[in-house]
Amino acid sequence: MHPAFSVIFLTTLIGAGQGLFLALYTVELYAALDLLPAPPQAFYTRGSLAALALLSLGLAASFFHLGHPERAWRAAARWRTSWLSREVIVLPALMATVAAYGLAHLLGLDWRLFGEALPLPGHVTLLVGGIGTALAFALYLCTGMIYACIRFLQEWHTPLTVINYTLLGVASGFTAATGLAALASPPHTAFLGRWAIILTLLGMATRVAALVRNARLKPKSTLQTAIGVRHSRIVQRSQGFMCGSFNTREFFHGASPAVYEGMRWAFLVLAFPLPALLLAVGLEGGGAVPLVAAFGVQYLGLLAERWFFFAQANHPQNLYYQTVG
Repeated sequence: MHPAFSVIFLTTLIGAGQGLFLALYTVELYAALDLLPAPPQAFYTRGSLAALALLSLGLAASFFHLGHPERAWRAAARWRTSWLSREVIVLPALMATVAAYGLAHLLGLDWRLFGEALPLPGHVTLLVGGIGTALAFALYLCTGMIYACIRFLQEWHTPLTVINYTLLGVASGFTAATGLAALASPPHTAFLGRWAIILTLLGMATRVAALVRNARLKPKSTLQTAIGVRHSRIVQRSQGFMCGSFNTREFFHGASPAVYEGMRWAFLVLAFPLPALLLAVGLEGGGAVPLVAAFGVQYLGLLAERWFFFAQANHPQNLYYQTVG
């Protein structure tokens, strides 16, 4: 498939924004249970603002993928059957919730909604954050299922697609939160950094598992089934016209084998071991610079990973349009 850069930026940006919000809420839950010291309110407000910025940039990127952006509202009309429509609904809901979460921390809203008897205090931010957590995981599901539900693209039609979208998004969000903590709440840096490393390594394991699975796939379509001719030997000389078309542009990445393989190795290095190494160096006394750099390196790796994710999907129609003539 042709990797559309608008969708690449959309999925990586909102994934990191979701993960950053989940990291903030995880810290708040641990602090509410007295497992961590309470961070300053600035940590939550700055983190919420950064998460909202990532989500907003992802939403803005999605408009470049539309032929008629003025009709974008229609994308939500098929929510009963379309994962894309569900994503269109859940994303703005999550953005509103993240904004409310950050605003509640900014204003210091800590009303106890459920009384003093409960072991976990029912602060407004905990309630809003819980709603946001449910929406964040729902958005990961919707985004992943847009691709995993396509049966004829075998590379995508696997639970690993949803798992990888979730793990890579959460890992990048925790990596971003680690850099934020190094600047705004140092006592929480080690907690977030260790989780970022764990999630990054888990993401590497599941992404490598997807690569191994896809390498073993056997095409279900052949030249014979593509054109409905059962002869044992068919050689294509021309696709019927002398230049490219929508089919040849949109359903094939068009990159050379060297670029294709280079992107594979780029994301395997930049998205996983290198940021994990930078996080480890930062946690061992390397300061805030490697922790902040870890997110930048990892995000570059995720851009390469998402490009490869789309490029690796082999649409069956490419059997028919494989030769220009």
